[in-house]
Amino acid sequence: MPMQILVIEDDPVIGKTLVKGFTEAGHRCDWVQDGIAGTAEALRQQADVIILDQMLPQRTGQEILKEIRSRGVMCPVIMLTALGGLNDRVQGLNHGADDYIVKPFDFAELMARMHAVVRRTQTRPTPLLKVGDIALDLTSRRVTRQGVDIDLTPIEFSLLELLLRYAGQVVTRKMLCEHVWGFNWDGTTNVIEVHMNRLRGKLDRGRDNSAIQTVRGRGYAIPAVPE
Repeated sequence: MPMQILVIEDDPVIGKTLVKGFTEAGHRCDWVQDGIAGTAEALRQQADVIILDQMLPQRTGQEILKEIRSRGVMCPVIMLTALGGLNDRVQGLNHGADDYIVKPFDFAELMARMHAVVRRTQTRPTPLLKVGDIALDLTSRRVTRQGVDIDLTPIEFSLLELLLRYAGQVVTRKMLCEHVWGFNWDGTTNVIEVHMNRLRGKLDRGRDNSAIQTVRGRGYAIPAVPE
Protein backbone atom coordinates (compact mmCIF):
# COMPACT_ATOMS: atom_id res chain seq x y z
CA MET A 1 0.00 0.00 0.00
CA PRO A 2 1.45 3.45 -0.92
CA MET A 3 2.51 5.53 2.08
CA GLN A 4 3.21 9.20 2.71
CA ILE A 5 6.82 9.42 3.92
CA LEU A 6 8.52 12.48 5.41
CA VAL A 7 12.34 12.49 5.21
CA ILE A 8 14.16 14.96 7.49
CA GLU A 9 17.81 14.72 6.43
CA ASP A 10 20.41 17.42 5.69
CA ASP A 11 22.80 15.29 3.63
CA PRO A 12 21.84 15.95 -0.03
CA VAL A 13 23.17 12.61 -1.27
CA ILE A 14 21.22 10.59 1.29
CA GLY A 15 18.12 12.76 0.90
CA LYS A 16 18.02 12.41 -2.89
CA THR A 17 18.67 8.68 -2.65
CA LEU A 18 15.82 8.16 -0.21
CA VAL A 19 13.34 10.25 -2.22
CA LYS A 20 14.28 8.36 -5.40
CA GLY A 21 14.07 4.95 -3.70
CA PHE A 22 10.74 5.60 -1.96
CA THR A 23 9.19 7.13 -5.08
CA GLU A 24 10.29 4.21 -7.26
CA ALA A 25 8.74 1.86 -4.68
CA GLY A 26 5.39 3.61 -5.20
CA HIS A 27 5.35 5.83 -2.11
CA ARG A 28 4.86 9.60 -1.83
CA CYS A 29 7.84 11.34 -0.26
CA ASP A 30 8.59 14.85 1.03
CA TRP A 31 12.12 15.89 2.01
CA VAL A 32 13.28 18.76 4.23
CA GLN A 33 16.85 19.55 5.22
CA ASP A 34 16.87 21.33 8.59
CA GLY A 35 15.43 20.87 12.03
CA ILE A 36 13.04 23.83 12.12
CA ALA A 37 11.47 23.02 8.75
CA GLY A 38 11.38 19.34 9.73
CA THR A 39 9.47 20.08 12.92
CA ALA A 40 6.96 22.24 11.05
CA GLU A 41 6.39 19.60 8.36
CA ALA A 42 6.01 16.80 10.90
CA LEU A 43 3.38 18.81 12.78
CA ARG A 44 1.61 20.03 9.62
CA GLN A 45 1.19 16.91 7.54
CA GLN A 46 -0.22 13.46 8.19
CA ALA A 47 2.81 11.30 7.37
CA ASP A 48 2.52 7.53 7.61
CA VAL A 49 6.17 7.31 8.64
CA ILE A 50 9.00 9.78 9.34
CA ILE A 51 12.66 9.10 8.53
CA LEU A 52 14.55 11.40 10.89
CA ASP A 53 18.25 12.22 10.91
CA GLN A 54 19.85 12.82 14.29
CA MET A 55 22.40 15.54 13.40
CA LEU A 56 20.55 18.40 11.70
CA PRO A 57 21.07 22.16 11.36
CA GLN A 58 19.10 24.35 13.82
CA ARG A 59 17.48 21.48 15.77
CA THR A 60 18.61 17.93 16.49
CA GLY A 61 16.54 14.90 15.62
CA GLN A 62 16.10 14.19 19.33
CA GLU A 63 14.63 17.66 19.89
CA ILE A 64 12.27 17.25 16.93
CA LEU A 65 11.17 13.82 18.12
CA LYS A 66 10.52 14.99 21.67
CA GLU A 67 8.42 17.94 20.49
CA ILE A 68 6.30 16.13 17.92
CA ARG A 69 5.51 13.32 20.35
CA SER A 70 4.47 15.87 22.99
CA ARG A 71 2.23 17.51 20.37
CA GLY A 72 0.41 14.29 19.53
CA VAL A 73 2.23 13.13 16.37
CA MET A 74 2.15 9.35 16.84
CA CYS A 75 3.20 8.02 13.42
CA PRO A 76 6.22 5.68 13.29
CA VAL A 77 9.64 7.40 13.38
CA ILE A 78 12.88 5.76 12.28
CA MET A 79 16.03 7.58 13.39
CA LEU A 80 19.01 7.75 11.02
CA THR A 81 22.33 8.58 12.58
CA ALA A 82 26.08 8.25 12.42
CA LEU A 83 26.01 7.88 16.22
CA GLY A 84 26.03 4.17 16.89
CA GLY A 85 26.59 4.11 20.66
CA LEU A 86 24.18 2.26 22.92
CA ASN A 87 23.35 5.41 24.90
CA ASP A 88 22.44 7.27 21.70
CA ARG A 89 20.09 4.51 20.61
CA VAL A 90 18.49 4.24 24.05
CA GLN A 91 17.94 8.01 24.18
CA GLY A 92 16.25 8.00 20.79
CA LEU A 93 13.97 5.11 21.70
CA ASN A 94 13.09 6.71 25.04
CA HIS A 95 12.02 9.89 23.24
CA GLY A 96 9.57 7.91 21.13
CA ALA A 97 11.51 6.54 18.15
CA ASP A 98 10.19 3.25 16.78
CA ASP A 99 13.49 2.09 15.29
CA TYR A 100 17.09 3.24 14.95
CA ILE A 101 19.41 2.61 12.01
CA VAL A 102 23.08 3.60 11.87
CA LYS A 103 24.75 5.15 8.82
CA PRO A 104 25.95 3.90 6.41
CA PHE A 105 22.93 1.68 5.80
CA ASP A 106 21.46 -0.42 3.03
CA PHE A 107 18.26 0.99 1.49
CA ALA A 108 16.68 -2.46 1.35
CA GLU A 109 17.21 -2.84 5.11
CA LEU A 110 15.65 0.57 5.74
CA MET A 111 12.63 -0.39 3.63
CA ALA A 112 12.23 -3.66 5.53
CA ARG A 113 12.44 -1.92 8.88
CA MET A 114 10.01 0.77 7.75
CA HIS A 115 7.39 -1.80 6.76
CA ALA A 116 7.98 -3.67 10.03
CA VAL A 117 7.38 -0.63 12.25
CA VAL A 118 4.30 0.35 10.26
CA ARG A 119 2.85 -3.15 10.74
CA ARG A 120 3.60 -3.00 14.48
CA THR A 121 2.08 0.42 15.02
CA GLN A 122 -1.06 -0.42 13.05
CA THR A 123 -1.92 -2.93 15.77
CA ARG A 124 -1.63 -0.39 18.57
CA PRO A 125 -4.86 0.73 20.28
CA THR A 126 -6.00 4.25 19.48
CA PRO A 127 -4.44 6.65 22.00
CA LEU A 128 -7.49 8.01 23.80
CA LEU A 129 -7.48 10.25 26.85
CA LYS A 130 -10.83 10.32 28.68
CA VAL A 131 -11.79 11.98 31.95
CA GLY A 132 -15.46 12.12 32.82
CA ASP A 133 -17.40 13.28 29.77
CA ILE A 134 -14.34 14.76 28.01
CA ALA A 135 -12.51 12.60 25.45
CA LEU A 136 -9.42 13.47 23.42
CA ASP A 137 -8.19 11.21 20.59
CA LEU A 138 -4.51 11.77 19.82
CA THR A 139 -4.69 9.99 16.47
CA SER A 140 -7.66 11.77 14.93
CA ARG A 141 -7.08 14.90 17.08
CA ARG A 142 -10.80 14.86 17.88
CA VAL A 143 -12.14 16.30 21.14
CA THR A 144 -15.65 15.65 22.41
CA ARG A 145 -17.66 16.44 25.52
CA GLN A 146 -20.73 14.30 26.12
CA GLY A 147 -20.24 13.05 22.58
CA VAL A 148 -20.38 16.54 21.03
CA ASP A 149 -17.39 17.60 18.91
CA ILE A 150 -15.39 20.59 20.12
CA ASP A 151 -13.21 22.41 17.61
CA LEU A 152 -9.88 23.37 19.23
CA THR A 153 -6.81 25.14 17.93
CA PRO A 154 -3.50 23.20 18.08
CA ILE A 155 -2.47 25.14 21.20
CA GLU A 156 -5.81 24.53 22.94
CA PHE A 157 -5.57 20.84 22.01
CA SER A 158 -2.07 20.58 23.54
CA LEU A 159 -3.16 22.35 26.74
CA LEU A 160 -6.12 20.01 27.17
CA GLU A 161 -3.99 16.96 26.40
CA LEU A 162 -1.59 17.73 29.26
CA LEU A 163 -4.42 18.49 31.69
CA LEU A 164 -6.10 15.17 30.87
CA ARG A 165 -2.83 13.24 31.22
CA TYR A 166 -2.43 14.69 34.72
CA ALA A 167 -6.10 14.54 35.74
CA GLY A 168 -6.43 14.96 39.49
CA GLN A 169 -3.06 16.75 39.71
CA VAL A 170 -2.00 20.37 39.38
CA VAL A 171 -0.39 21.19 36.05
CA THR A 172 1.92 24.17 36.50
CA ARG A 173 2.39 27.00 34.04
CA LYS A 174 5.97 25.83 33.56
CA MET A 175 4.76 22.36 32.55
CA LEU A 176 2.24 23.84 30.12
CA CYS A 177 4.79 26.14 28.49
CA GLU A 178 7.33 23.33 28.07
CA HIS A 179 4.67 21.04 26.60
CA VAL A 180 3.15 23.55 24.17
CA TRP A 181 5.97 25.93 23.28
CA GLY A 182 9.13 24.17 24.44
CA PHE A 183 10.37 26.85 26.85
CA ASN A 184 10.13 27.66 30.54
CA TRP A 185 7.48 30.13 31.71
CA ASP A 186 9.06 33.02 33.63
CA GLY A 187 5.88 34.72 34.81
CA THR A 188 6.20 37.74 32.51
CA THR A 189 3.39 36.91 30.09
CA ASN A 190 -0.29 36.10 30.32
CA VAL A 191 -0.23 34.01 27.12
CA ILE A 192 -1.22 30.87 29.03
CA GLU A 193 -4.20 32.56 30.63
CA VAL A 194 -5.41 33.86 27.26
CA HIS A 195 -5.36 30.41 25.64
CA MET A 196 -6.75 28.74 28.76
CA ASN A 197 -9.71 31.12 28.85
CA ARG A 198 -10.48 30.32 25.21
CA LEU A 199 -10.23 26.60 25.92
CA ARG A 200 -12.57 26.94 28.88
CA GLY A 201 -15.05 28.90 26.79
CA LYS A 202 -15.26 26.05 24.28
CA LEU A 203 -15.35 23.21 26.83
CA ASP A 204 -17.84 24.86 29.17
CA ARG A 205 -20.30 26.33 26.67
CA GLY A 206 -23.81 25.95 28.07
CA ARG A 207 -22.56 24.69 31.46
CA ASP A 208 -22.50 26.35 34.87
CA ASN A 209 -19.27 24.83 36.18
CA SER A 210 -15.89 24.83 34.49
CA ALA A 211 -14.12 21.55 33.73
CA ILE A 212 -10.76 23.23 34.39
CA GLN A 213 -9.97 24.51 37.86
CA THR A 214 -7.53 27.34 38.55
CA VAL A 215 -5.25 26.54 41.47
CA ARG A 216 -4.15 29.98 42.63
CA GLY A 217 -0.40 30.51 42.50
CA ARG A 218 0.24 27.02 41.12
CA GLY A 219 -1.53 26.29 37.83
CA TYR A 220 -4.57 24.40 36.57
CA ALA A 221 -6.23 21.05 37.09
CA ILE A 222 -8.98 18.83 35.74
CA PRO A 223 -10.38 16.79 38.66
CA ALA A 224 -10.07 13.04 38.31
CA VAL A 225 -13.33 11.13 38.02
CA PRO A 226 -13.61 8.02 40.23
CA GLU A 227 -13.85 4.74 38.30
